[in-house]
Amino acid sequence: MNKFHGTGVALVTPFNADGSVDFDGLKNLINYQIEGKVEYLVSLGTTGEASTLNKDEKKKIWEFTAEINNGRLPLIAGIGGNDTRAIAQNIKDFEVNGYEAILSASPYYNKPTQEGIYQHYKALSESSSLPIFLYNVPGRTGSNISAETTCRLATDFKNIIAIKEASGNFDQFNQIMRDKPADFMLISGDDPVAMPMISIGAVGVISVIGNALPKQLSDMIRLCLAGDFAKALPLHLSLIEFTRLMFAEGNPAGAKAALKHLDVCEDNLRLPLVQVSSNIREAIIAEANKITA
Repeated sequence: MNKFHGTGVALVTPFNADGSVDFDGLKNLINYQIEGKVEYLVSLGTTGEASTLNKDEKKKIWEFTAEINNGRLPLIAGIGGNDTRAIAQNIKDFEVNGYEAILSASPYYNKPTQEGIYQHYKALSESSSLPIFLYNVPGRTGSNISAETTCRLATDFKNIIAIKEASGNFDQFNQIMRDKPADFMLISGDDPVAMPMISIGAVGVISVIGNALPKQLSDMIRLCLAGDFAKALPLHLSLIEFTRLMFAEGNPAGAKAALKHLDVCEDNLRLPLVQVSSNIREAIIAEANKITA
């Protein structure tokens, strides 16, 4: 599965001022990522504001993304939620050509036990004709996928091939690396820790900041994967402040502010998300100008 080594970008969903999906902006964004030489794209993850899109909108976005991508990069579809039966059915019904895997976050709000999380992903595995990426993001879901549960799922279901890990817990990362099957992929779900995670065996990142800085980020990640951490470190350090600003007032508001400045797409969001404040916007623009100069 080397096609998923490197930089994946969790695409934002551009919106028009009236709240409708901005397909011209999405086309610009997809081409911008490909020109930036990222390795793959994730459509409708958390960064894509999937929770505010209806079923028809999601299908149109997936289809349009596949059409514009036209086989140039591997595509992953984000399909998650907190009702296992509904998600399993959505995955079973997913018929959009051009996608090579499903990314599915652990159920939010319900706070399932580890056995509940295991049974949830077991149901998804049995419903999917595509490989599945687990997604552990306790800050959003309210529960953690333990290292033991991750490795149990990876061992028991051959179509569960990776985890996007955004727990920030290096003890957990270490345990996954020690106990996982050899071909199961640990992927960073947090931009700031992608470099140190790769140093212990992660195969890359699924990124937010890559929306705005695909070339700079993917260059750094490729150096890390080549074991050239000395050359990667200055690039990593140069992105720290920009990354902080991306999340200062929430994701994807920061990324969209940067993309507007870079003339890729507008920075409209759907409530309850709102645009960043003027002071954060000014800081994002200054930092982007510094990095892209």
